[in-house]
Amino acid sequence: MLSGTIMPTVASAAPKDKDNLMGRRWNHDRFASDLREKMKKGNGELVKVILQLDDKMSLPLAALLRGNGIKLRKTFTNFNSMSLELPADVVDSLSNFPEVSYVSIDSEVRTLGGHVSHTTGTDNVRTNSADGALDGNGIGIAIVDSGIYAQHVSFKDQVTGQSRIVVSQDFTGEGRTDDPYGHGTHVAAAAAGNGLVSNGQYIGIAPRAKLINLRVLNSNGVGSVSTLLAAFNWLLDNASAYNVKVVNLSIGMPAVNSYTLDPLCIAARKLVDRGIVVVAAAGNNGKNVLGQKIYGQIHSPGNEPSVMTVGAVDTKGTDRRDDDTIASYSSRGPARSFVTDQYGVKHFDNILKPEISAPGNKTVFAESPHNKLLGQSPSLDAGVSTDPTRKQMTLSGTSMAAPVVAGTAALMFEANPSLTPNLMKVLMMYTSQQLSHFNMLEQGAGELNVDGAIRLARIVKTNLTSTTPLNTALLTTTAPTPQTTIALNGVTTSTFTWSKGIVIGRTYATGSNLINKYQKVYANGVLLGDGVLIGDGVLLGDGVLIGDGVLLGDSILTSNGTTLGQGTFFCATGVLLGDGVLIGDGVLLGDGVLIGDGVLIGDGVLLGDTILQAFNAMMIGDDSASMEVVPDNNTDYLGY
Repeated sequence: MLSGTIMPTVASAAPKDKDNLMGRRWNHDRFASDLREKMKKGNGELVKVILQLDDKMSLPLAALLRGNGIKLRKTFTNFNSMSLELPADVVDSLSNFPEVSYVSIDSEVRTLGGHVSHTTGTDNVRTNSADGALDGNGIGIAIVDSGIYAQHVSFKDQVTGQSRIVVSQDFTGEGRTDDPYGHGTHVAAAAAGNGLVSNGQYIGIAPRAKLINLRVLNSNGVGSVSTLLAAFNWLLDNASAYNVKVVNLSIGMPAVNSYTLDPLCIAARKLVDRGIVVVAAAGNNGKNVLGQKIYGQIHSPGNEPSVMTVGAVDTKGTDRRDDDTIASYSSRGPARSFVTDQYGVKHFDNILKPEISAPGNKTVFAESPHNKLLGQSPSLDAGVSTDPTRKQMTLSGTSMAAPVVAGTAALMFEANPSLTPNLMKVLMMYTSQQLSHFNMLEQGAGELNVDGAIRLARIVKTNLTSTTPLNTALLTTTAPTPQTTIALNGVTTSTFTWSKGIVIGRTYATGSNLINKYQKVYANGVLLGDGVLIGDGVLLGDGVLIGDGVLLGDSILTSNGTTLGQGTFFCATGVLLGDGVLIGDGVLLGDGVLIGDGVLIGDGVLLGDTILQAFNAMMIGDDSASMEVVPDNNTDYLGY
């Protein structure tokens, strides 16, 4: 029998802004494709689903849900949705109710899993705040993962000595908020570890940020859409109480449903519209077991346009950046989630992802004692300490790259609290470094440059609002030279030019007015891609949302290592605009097929060996050196 609240009052769950709303162009199938396959089998099989409504629940629907063997599992009032368990042969009757927007399977959600602070340029900005260190002080980062081992010294406040984990919530039903799986602790330390161990060798990006521990993955590293929705629902109710400005998602699931229908994407968009930066790992499905490239395997909710989706960089274990590459396992774009229309035709999102890349290969950060990952592979222990509260472990993956970006967002909010998620994304992408020989579907705008992003963030005007006129001066002073130099002990390790561009929607944009002039797409409640109009294969800038001086690209390029828009042709932007057609490596294939150097993979399907490869990539990484291992002397380091 149905129990709990059955009358949600939120008027609408789906985004209604000008984002092309691909799922609303047609009379779309209101059942996800994988759910429809289960419905065909029938036989009274019980299935767990997410039911989304776009209006108040009617009395007839409420009556249906009270019988027919239906069980209400959870209700998510902020998203006008709920998790149900019901017989597969009953699902079809939900289509009789006009308030039903979409029904999808409550799928499994899993982990995706040099000195990072130096090679990213973070060390350059440690002394740029009023209290002597730009360190994320007071900014809340929500780590939505497998829990955090709170006793690890990496999470102490260096000044007060108190734990920076200000709240912990369990959504798995296991009744614990520590980290028996071992993933969330490492992720949290990458974003905000304090560097007390080994003389600051393993310091995170924002070492004084507050941590909000939201445990959605169980002891085996597995969660579900409903547990993640429960965490998102909690965040919308409690974010302001803990000053949560950043959410890190080093987890995900195959992106099958279009972002306009996927419940995780819709929930993530609500957080972004609230002014919260949502950072998601792209996934670890960039190659098959033969080492061949695969395109189009971005994970959900990383396929959501408002989310900052992150690929993984292999730094080769050095502090230099001229030897950096995109990790071979890092998932490539575009986002191949889709909606099926009333005629059974798939319409693919084809959003250009990831937006940016960051160090994620063989990173060394905090270890949770006796965790499952370590039990499966004892060599993951970095050998730094024998003290459980000081141990470090080595992990690889886009899971490790995402918190580097999340920590950067915290520093940027500290430098300028008025930034919006859209503007923050622009500043990170514009100042990133283009890596030579990698295309936009692999690296996005380029490798993260914390130094450049902070320099711009500090000079952005603080009085900008959604009513600020288009082309108003964005900065308080002249923009700095678009170049960053990173030095260690007075010796230059890297000097590089910024990308000077951004990836948006299905194309990219360049031009100094991206940072010199206010663009309407920088406001909350819209998408960066809203300023791009598509007509008959021609890309145009919308003069209302994007002003003059911004140039939109007409092709996807492989970078020559200089700036965005410079390099060799990879594929035409127009190809990404066509439903279900993707070009890769010069070969054009038909609808519904992706190519990766000759390897064909079905849309929205992760092959068994691909999943295995992703898991191995998360733990082992590409065949290159790891971060330097420096033994700990059991004395807290305070001199960073």
